[in-house]
Amino acid sequence: MNDVTKEPNLLDPRERLIVALDFPSADAAMGLVERLQGCCRWFKVGMELYYATGNRVIEGLRERGYDVFLDLKLHDIPNTVAGAVRSVTGEGASLLTIHAGGGERMMRAAAEAANAPGAPKLLAVTVLTSMDEEDLHAVGVAGDPAAQVLRLARLAQAAGIDGLVCSAEEVEAVRAAMGPQARLVVPGIRPTGVGGGDDQRRVASAAEAIARGATMLVVGRPITQAADPAQAAAGILAEIAATL
Repeated sequence: MNDVTKEPNLLDPRERLIVALDFPSADAAMGLVERLQGCCRWFKVGMELYYATGNRVIEGLRERGYDVFLDLKLHDIPNTVAGAVRSVTGEGASLLTIHAGGGERMMRAAAEAANAPGAPKLLAVTVLTSMDEEDLHAVGVAGDPAAQVLRLARLAQAAGIDGLVCSAEEVEAVRAAMGPQARLVVPGIRPTGVGGGDDQRRVASAAEAIARGATMLVVGRPITQAADPAQAAAGILAEIAATL
């Protein structure tokens, strides 16, 4: 098995694109993987696919030479989250998400659990890209998403977390706050000139996100629901390459 803690080659656009396998079955996910013809190196396995297939899908991706971003957004008491991190250690995922909203003690417990051979690097999710200021106010968070993201970013860094998930709207400020070594993963990516049109609120193009300081980009429906997924992925890669 490859070293799951490897760093992406930031000069290779394929290492900076993570395709989201938001499918209900391994067959559907692997069908898309085959159609992409190796034009990316990373795939995201989220809750829908992981709960349906377990570690089998991670194993299948690793056997094909891909890296896995396991997006489980763990959020519970510190002991439970630390146990979950230990449970997935050694299964082959390179990245794993936890919710920054769980607080510093929870994130610190997760970071300690991830300090083991074969453990994935942790990314703290700040404010979901489906949320806007009105959504935050509805759950009792004053201020705008940018302020909340920066607050959680500093908390995550203090807890020893490797990187962050945030939208392109906040990534420049987060990069300035966390420094050049932080791994900043940005979802909500849409092809240039294409808006949200779905449940994503805070979106940007690949070029915009990379220019603002994103390390890696997560792209789902613009690729997975395209008539030609490989061509759609090639378009995103070309945007990334033009920005490097």
